Amino acid sequence: MMKKKSISASKASLFFFLCQMISALDVPLDSKLLEELSQPPTITQQSPKDYIVDPRENIVIQCEAKGKPPPSFSWTRNGTHFDIDKDELVTMKPNSGTLVINIMNGGKAEAYEGVYQCTARNERGAAISNNIVIRPSRSPLWTKEKLEPNQVREGDSLVLHCRPPVGLPPPIIFWMDNAFQRLPQSERVSQGLNGDLYFSNVQPEDTREDYICYARFNHTQTIQQKQPISVKVFSMDSLNDTIAANLSDTDIYGAKPVTERPPILLTPTGTTSNKVELRGNVLLLECIAAGLPTPVIRWIKEGGELPANRTFFENFKKTLKIIDVSEADSGNYKCIARNILGSTHHVISVTVKAAPYWITAPRNLVLSPGEDGSLICRANGNPKPSISWLSNGVPIAIAPEDPSRKVDGDTIIFSAVQERSSAVYQCNASNEYGYLLANAFVNVLAEPPRILTPANKLYQVILDSPALIDCAYFGSPKPEIEWFKGVKGSILRGNEYVFHDNGTLEIPVAQKDSSGTYTCVARNELGKIQNEVQLEVKDPTLIIKQPEYKVIQRYGHVSFECIIKHDSTLIPTVIWLKDNDELPDDERFLVGKDNLTIMNVTDKDDGTYTCIVNTTLDSVSASAVLTVVAAPPTPAIIYARPNPPFDLELTGQLERSIELSWIPGDENNSPITSFVIEYEDGLHEPGVWHYQTEVPGSQTTVQLKLSPYVNYSFRVIAVNEIGRSQPSEPSEQYLTKSANPDENPSNVQGIGSEPDNLVITWESLKGFQSNGPGLQYKVSWRQKDVDDEWTSVVVANVSKYIVSGTPTFVPYEIKVQALNDLGYAPEPSEVIGHSGEDLPMVAPGNVQVHVINSTLAKVHWDPVPLKSVRGHLQGYKVYYWKVQSLSRRSKRHIEKKILTFRGNKTFGMLPGLEPYSSYKLNVRVVNGKGEGPASPDKVFKTPEGVPSSPSFLKITNPTLDSLTLEWGSPTHPNGILISYILKFQPINNTHELGPLVEIRIPANESSLILKNLNYSTRYKFYFNAQTSVGSGSQITEEAVTIMDEAGIPRPAVGAGKGYSETLFATSPVMHTVRPTFYKVQPLYPRIRNVTTAAAETYANISWEYEGPDHANFYVEYGVAGSKEDWKKEIVNGSRSFFVLKGLTPGTAYKVRVGAEGLSGFRSSEDVFETGPAMASRQVDIATQGWFIGLMCAVALLILILLIVCFIRRNKGGKYPVKEKEDAHADPEIQPMKEDDGTFGEYSDAEDHKPLKKGSRTPSDRTVKKEDSDDSLVDYGEGVNGQFNEDGSFIGQYSGKKEKEPAEGNESSEAPSPVNAMNSFV
Repeated sequence: MMKKKSISASKASLFFFLCQMISALDVPLDSKLLEELSQPPTITQQSPKDYIVDPRENIVIQCEAKGKPPPSFSWTRNGTHFDIDKDELVTMKPNSGTLVINIMNGGKAEAYEGVYQCTARNERGAAISNNIVIRPSRSPLWTKEKLEPNQVREGDSLVLHCRPPVGLPPPIIFWMDNAFQRLPQSERVSQGLNGDLYFSNVQPEDTREDYICYARFNHTQTIQQKQPISVKVFSMDSLNDTIAANLSDTDIYGAKPVTERPPILLTPTGTTSNKVELRGNVLLLECIAAGLPTPVIRWIKEGGELPANRTFFENFKKTLKIIDVSEADSGNYKCIARNILGSTHHVISVTVKAAPYWITAPRNLVLSPGEDGSLICRANGNPKPSISWLSNGVPIAIAPEDPSRKVDGDTIIFSAVQERSSAVYQCNASNEYGYLLANAFVNVLAEPPRILTPANKLYQVILDSPALIDCAYFGSPKPEIEWFKGVKGSILRGNEYVFHDNGTLEIPVAQKDSSGTYTCVARNELGKIQNEVQLEVKDPTLIIKQPEYKVIQRYGHVSFECIIKHDSTLIPTVIWLKDNDELPDDERFLVGKDNLTIMNVTDKDDGTYTCIVNTTLDSVSASAVLTVVAAPPTPAIIYARPNPPFDLELTGQLERSIELSWIPGDENNSPITSFVIEYEDGLHEPGVWHYQTEVPGSQTTVQLKLSPYVNYSFRVIAVNEIGRSQPSEPSEQYLTKSANPDENPSNVQGIGSEPDNLVITWESLKGFQSNGPGLQYKVSWRQKDVDDEWTSVVVANVSKYIVSGTPTFVPYEIKVQALNDLGYAPEPSEVIGHSGEDLPMVAPGNVQVHVINSTLAKVHWDPVPLKSVRGHLQGYKVYYWKVQSLSRRSKRHIEKKILTFRGNKTFGMLPGLEPYSSYKLNVRVVNGKGEGPASPDKVFKTPEGVPSSPSFLKITNPTLDSLTLEWGSPTHPNGILISYILKFQPINNTHELGPLVEIRIPANESSLILKNLNYSTRYKFYFNAQTSVGSGSQITEEAVTIMDEAGIPRPAVGAGKGYSETLFATSPVMHTVRPTFYKVQPLYPRIRNVTTAAAETYANISWEYEGPDHANFYVEYGVAGSKEDWKKEIVNGSRSFFVLKGLTPGTAYKVRVGAEGLSGFRSSEDVFETGPAMASRQVDIATQGWFIGLMCAVALLILILLIVCFIRRNKGGKYPVKEKEDAHADPEIQPMKEDDGTFGEYSDAEDHKPLKKGSRTPSDRTVKKEDSDDSLVDYGEGVNGQFNEDGSFIGQYSGKKEKEPAEGNESSEAPSPVNAMNSFV
């Protein structure tokens, strides 16, 4: 019951939304805290500015507000105080400002038309509502008029005028016939925006007497009907017959045949017109033309393009629709109507104006005494809106003065505020097309710190997962938050922690040593408070023995294991599933502590079994497949399907039941387990048999339930464990009587296919479900939550009905009821559907980006109003892309990335960013129709990070006392390089390291000469780059100064691996004092440069070895990140490569190489990933056995021919190999035997020219790039080429590129497996 003139406000919890400014505060939504803090009033709910009410219902003008203390309410009407005490029909809801005007007790809505405004006031200020204009809706009747029949000649144009009555709001127009069916429309016949029906040319089939225009007034849910309009089209043939009947044989008669005509515009008229539309609205432009043949309409924008993604064509392209128009859409739009005889056009000049819209709306401000702040109110529009300020509902010019307040146009600046400065300010932005009114309060609070998180709260997380420890706080001024670990621990800092603005401490990767007590301290000038919480890091739950694939014979036993390892403080629960569903309720399934046993397995047990282990913190699962096969039959017994039953008999015929009996056939050594009864409906589906029921094999009679209006026939099928018998012969037929339908259609749905319709669908009843002839459906609908009457229509036996003219995306109550010639089915249940969706209208606002670190950022945005979504909110999409690297200043191809956040989420993380780069992003809302407009692009930058290692380090030109260092800059500088750090130390013959020398080198250098070094001394170098953030990873290398510069050559000592940046050359470094050494591990033997080349299921591992000869190697490998033991493979002989087979596709592996007999002698670990599994693989012809055999045969034939040629050329006498070696002393070009390395015979003396200078292969069996451009990339598919499973490259030979020799026919290729294959072929 409503209490009259109540001014008390709600005592419910106060939920603030207080925007943080430079010194403003965020107030947490804590109910206990909110009850203690004072707050000025805030309007939380109000009626719309233009409020059209139903004159038959009570008028409810909403005004709800919150505040502390609760506010009181008052109203004005037409600018003067509205005293509700003087009007007995007006009441105010208790604890609310909402007015209820009791029209249903004798009042008239017209008497209460006017402009209303609500004021909510407490001791801290006053907030006001918008001006609410109250107008009763009107749905007048059609003016009576006498309509003359329209007689039109075939091919002429015609316009049927609707001219609906003027209503409030305007009605929705549609044309139907007497049967309430929509009149079909096409390019030739269509309805205009004004409701008139246009015929570009009439045809004889347009003749009818029931063209009826309907006007639907949605607000009052009434439909007004115009009197039917008659149209009669005279065809040329009938007109000629009429003329002939009235003229004599001697008269000349005959009507002209239908003549084609060029287009003319029916609407709009003339050649030009003007149109004004407001920003954000939908622009509708229309052109309808007459002509024969029917003209086609085309639209263009003069001097520009139609806006993409916002332009739509409706009404067979006669209507141009542009949604969410802006000032940029102003201009001249031309419609062109064309047919084969010509064209015409019309130009519409569109001007887009704009009611005021917010650029920056004022936001509530919470300040501490003495602080500064500001309220900003910025709006735009066309024309530019004027800004005015009010204080507590009074124009600020006549409001009480406040020395801390200064008004500067669209900004109010507050300086050194005091508690008396609290007030509610109103900003009004207006122009001729509308206004905006916003309330924003200034609340001055002085509060000591409070911590809202409960004391000693326990947080538990799994090892290696993030840990978030809360410290919710409040205070005024805003407190500073510090975190400590332990009771007397030091303050937490560093990259291993993330400190959030809301006080939360985040540990991105929690470790065991992260457990313990954490203390949060909050302090401001009014006090200090602290709180302790506990963190426990638990071991993850693992399945150490997973269930395995099993094949079992029928009637056997099978067991699946699921052995787990878990944290001792967590209690696991184990659940078994079959095919992702619960286990069958069968005593044969025995669930043990760590296994599942199935007794007496049957074919139904076939499937996938999953073990799921759950704790309060994590969950793991593993699955295995069970395949059941038949046991081998006993040869002496032949099992078969049973013979079909026979002698079917129907007895006890009733309207809804009948008894069926039969005699079983032979069971063929396998007992009959059941009988399946099927029926045929000879009336609705003759020849189609349906399942009726199933009975045990011991039963030969059954009572069957029947449906009305079905002509039944029955048959019986016997079933044993072997299978099903053939069906029996059908029984005699039995026709049941008709009745009302027993059930209604199922799966009733209401989903709009267009923004202005509602498509109601259902699953039709099957023939026997109709229960009688004349099956139809009564479709009813009404808009939900508007107290509307049901609208109903009876349709034929279909499964869809389309309701047109609906508002966009509103809920409807829907029901579909079946009926036949005997009556209706029971009352159907109601379902909720929605009219059609449309694209969202508004882009998310207030997009903010918080950069967390150099590779991670967090994006926030304000949710769009649900009304503007115009559909089911599916979520938000964030588009972001890198603009450029700030270190290189070079743009690249923009590759946009998209992250989708489901639901009404208003923030998200952007991972994988590149340090020291500039990015852009925007946000879009998504509904079932598609994406809305994008928010303005937001630019943000990532900070610098540490660089990668230098790309290479080479040490060249060794002398007695100097070495030359050259290096390459890091591939990823991740910032601005400030210097390089070089460290080096000597290593003596006993593998002891001397003192470490450090040199800082400018970032613009790329080489350095170290002088005054000790002769014949090995040095170890450590090299890395630096940015302002810190040092990157280093690379190392070793080099030796020579003993005798005249006797020792100067090859390059080596090159390190890794990423790097440019270095510099410095002045000579003096290092002449013999250092003191300390003992380290010997340098040799060692295994280095372990490299992998992975394919889908195998990988080729290669390495470099330094140490004693004849070492026996082994390869160890395992899945990366796994705690399982390493798997070990022995390498045959002293090869420096090995092929790992049987790997899992798409899996990361770790690998290392060791030597037998040397304890702890292993290489460093390398990580590689196998390729993804491929659905099919292209067969390489060079790896096929038949091809290799063919090539061997060809090679053998060539060898025989060479031997014959050799004998023929040397039949005058042979000479020994030694003589030929003396004649050709260059060992680099002589083929070697595989066993002892000696040289064989030559087939042709002309083939042994010495290599040109510069083309000889170096002694270390490597090929310099300047000597040969050949590489492994040339023998396959580039860096993605794969090795054969035997480790060779034969498969890649077929794709080798042709290389042009540098000079003559000489080759500079190094001896390698690839070159050996080339020589063989």
